Amino acid sequence: MEEDEPELAAGLEAALELAPAVQAAIEQVFPSQDPLDRADFNAVEYINTLFPTEQSLANIDEVVNKIRLKIRRLDDNIRTVVRGQTNVGQDGRQALEEAQKAIQQLFGKIKDIKDKAEKSEQMVKEITRDIKQLDHAKRHLTTSITTLNHLHMLAGGVDSLEAMTRRRQYGEVANLLQGVVNVLEHFNKYMGIPQIRQLSERVKAAQNELGQQILADFEEAFPSQGTKRPGGPSNVLRDACLVANVLDPRIKQEIIKKFIKQHLSEYLVLFQENQDVAWLDKIDRRYAWIKRQLVDYEEKYGRMFPQEWCMTERIAVEFCHVTRTELAKIMRTRAKEIEVKLLLFAIQRTTNFEGLLAKRFSGCTLADGTLKKPEVPLPSTNPFLEDETGTETDEIVIEKSDTDKPKKPKVPDNPFHGIVSKCFEPHLYVYIESQDKNLGELIDRFVADFKAQGPPKPNVDEGGAVLPSCADLFVYYKKCMVQCSQLSTGEPMIALTTIFQKYLREYAWKILSGNLPKTTSSSGGLTITSLLKEKEGSEVAKFTLEELCLICSILSTAEYCLATTQQLEEKLKEKVDASLVERINLTGEMDTFSIVISNSIQLLVQDLDAACDPALTAMSKMQWQNVEHVGDQSPYVTSVILHIKQNVPIIRDNLASTRKYFTQFCIKFANSFIPKFINHLFKCKPISMVGAEQLLLDTHSLKMVLLDLPSIGSQVVRKAPASYTKIVVKGMTRAEMILKVVMAPHEPPVVFVDNYIKLLADCSTDTFQKILDMKGLKRSEQSSMLDLFRQRLPAPPSGVENTGSLSLSAPTPEQESSRIRKLEKLIKKRL
Repeated sequence: MEEDEPELAAGLEAALELAPAVQAAIEQVFPSQDPLDRADFNAVEYINTLFPTEQSLANIDEVVNKIRLKIRRLDDNIRTVVRGQTNVGQDGRQALEEAQKAIQQLFGKIKDIKDKAEKSEQMVKEITRDIKQLDHAKRHLTTSITTLNHLHMLAGGVDSLEAMTRRRQYGEVANLLQGVVNVLEHFNKYMGIPQIRQLSERVKAAQNELGQQILADFEEAFPSQGTKRPGGPSNVLRDACLVANVLDPRIKQEIIKKFIKQHLSEYLVLFQENQDVAWLDKIDRRYAWIKRQLVDYEEKYGRMFPQEWCMTERIAVEFCHVTRTELAKIMRTRAKEIEVKLLLFAIQRTTNFEGLLAKRFSGCTLADGTLKKPEVPLPSTNPFLEDETGTETDEIVIEKSDTDKPKKPKVPDNPFHGIVSKCFEPHLYVYIESQDKNLGELIDRFVADFKAQGPPKPNVDEGGAVLPSCADLFVYYKKCMVQCSQLSTGEPMIALTTIFQKYLREYAWKILSGNLPKTTSSSGGLTITSLLKEKEGSEVAKFTLEELCLICSILSTAEYCLATTQQLEEKLKEKVDASLVERINLTGEMDTFSIVISNSIQLLVQDLDAACDPALTAMSKMQWQNVEHVGDQSPYVTSVILHIKQNVPIIRDNLASTRKYFTQFCIKFANSFIPKFINHLFKCKPISMVGAEQLLLDTHSLKMVLLDLPSIGSQVVRKAPASYTKIVVKGMTRAEMILKVVMAPHEPPVVFVDNYIKLLADCSTDTFQKILDMKGLKRSEQSSMLDLFRQRLPAPPSGVENTGSLSLSAPTPEQESSRIRKLEKLIKKRL
């Protein structure tokens, strides 16, 4: 015990630590600002707060007394609280006992209330039992009375129906029968009762008797054999049609079938296969006959049949089916007698008749037929979308603004399209063969006209003209396409498309490619002597002005054909059935016209390139080591500029309507001329310092001319396309760098090699060898230079390329010689 006392004392003296939740609850219940009440109370800090300085220790007795007083007060408060809690346990037990007694009393009251509620519910059930019985009795009585009334009505209605049927009082029967049928529906659940079943059987028997009786009346009024009754329709038959609406639909269909068959019996006799009027040349008489018959029907029988039967339309539709069958039969028999004009005449009259039917009738009777309605074509923006009901010889005008025009409203579909004209489809091969022959003759005529009239005259004011034959060809194509789409949108359209493809290719090769000027092997170039003496106005171009205009005209025509062929493909896909759209593909023909365009541009490039060849040859054969001073541009530069000024304005003006192809021409010429110029530069060897300066001046002059090439000789100055400018700057800058390397001193060799790598960024030893040849170094010097060049080459190839790309756009280094600076000043002064 003595050993435990110190531990107990130490535990009491230790600081009391409470849980954070408990501490927070205490602070919320007893808020205090006293530092002694804080959970993290620190005695040392508290004492330092009371006595911050040594002088404050003088009040230590007063502070101690205050703390002791506070301790006594806390002890008193604790003592009072402890004494107050002495009787709390006894008071709590007493309060618990009182609560339990109150709960028992509450349960007793709830049980009494529940017993009283059950007694009340039992009393309510006894009171309402009689009321429910009365409600059920009332409902059953009402149902019984209603059923008896229906039964009375049904019995009386059946008796009346049978009596009226015997007297053929169809007007009253029509109203009564519908009511009887409706009343009979209420007895469907009572069919097990014999009397109800007997009434139902009597109704069915009356309906069958009415059906047979009405059919007999119609057979008597409109016998299958013999002529029709001379008198008009009777009221009995009109009322009989109203009764047929209520009867089995087969009765109505039988009446319609017999009436239409009897009405068209005369047609089958008049237009038998062996009659002259049955052939295609007299097809108008068939349609005239049905028109008269429909008018006669409206006058005599229009009021006899109910309007919802659409008898007029049914007669017309049956006439179309019969006519299609008869025409197909007679055309199979006399297929060899069918000619194109006769076939088109018959189709035209038939389609006109189908259009007349569409204006007159809605086509509601075709819903259950086998006729396929035409497919809905997709909206189109191409210039072939013109009014097809107008003149078919209107020219197709293709403009860039066509795609911006508002779309035409779609014409409503003709539900009767093909109802008769479908029979002509197996014989459309005659039409396709005819179009094949006509297009062949048209192409031959185009070739003959071109040879007779010659190439189009130059017209630099309005740009290159499209060949007239091109527009004529596509106008004829449109006429054929519209005509064939009216005949059929199936396989014949595919056959016609094949014909179109055939003659588009023939037009491209015979008319366009076949008339491109041929390049000659004979050289029209100049000698070095004549070149040096060349004066302005001399002509060295291989192609004449007329030939250049012809090439541009063929290029413009090929572009027109390319765009129009694409539109033709879109229009054909709109006209053909949806299942055949994938078989329409004119990509090969569009590629053919693209080849013609490419060949035309290549001819123009070759012509201008060949015109510049003599000047470049003269440049490479000049003695550049003997040039003593730098002067104006050399004669070969003047010659090149002269040829460019002669050809390019003509080409630009003739390609004014196809600007993008003129840009292609400029790009291709730059890609052809600049490498050739650099190759000729390498042939200029040896070159003195002054000669290199003269060449650099000439190169800069050519660079300026090439940059101005797209607008040279034009009053309207346009900025050259960025793609073209980039090619010229890159290529000609390389030529300038070559000359600057040639001008640089080759001593010391390390500086020369590093300067070459920096300016040209060309890792090829062949190019470096050519530079050394241009400088006129000896073989022994070149060998050491080449070894040094291989050693100084940077390791990664990509780094070499990057250096080259940077060096092209970099300014002249400060380390360049004073002669290079002097040359640049001379160039600036001249510009």
